Amino acid sequence: MDERRTLRVSEAVREELTEIIGFETDDPRLLGVEVVEAHVSPDGRHCTVKVAIRGGEREQREGMAALDHAKHFLRHELATRLSLRHVPELHFDLDRNPDVENRIDFLLKRARRSRGCNES
Repeated sequence: MDERRTLRVSEAVREELTEIIGFETDDPRLLGVEVVEAHVSPDGRHCTVKVAIRGGEREQREGMAALDHAKHFLRHELATRLSLRHVPELHFDLDRNPDVENRIDFLLKRARRSRGCNES
């Protein structure tokens, strides 16, 4: 896979995972999870997904456990949504960015606006 295609696939995977995790899963441990970035390997077989998880250490541990548990479901959903020769194996990595809380709040507000919900 060339570099431009790898970047396009990585961005598509990030967008789809954001949608699936943010709006289509029932696991409450995933409520504070934000997909920050995704990097698909050049052969398309592996994807490292960097996530930020709101809350303390316990919530982060539980969120990572929930992602690990949902890994096969998420990969299956990617397979149905993206036309890829190989759907990559997902590997989740916790982003320990100290500005996560503000970024998540910003993204949540933006998502609410784009869905037509008003928030004071």
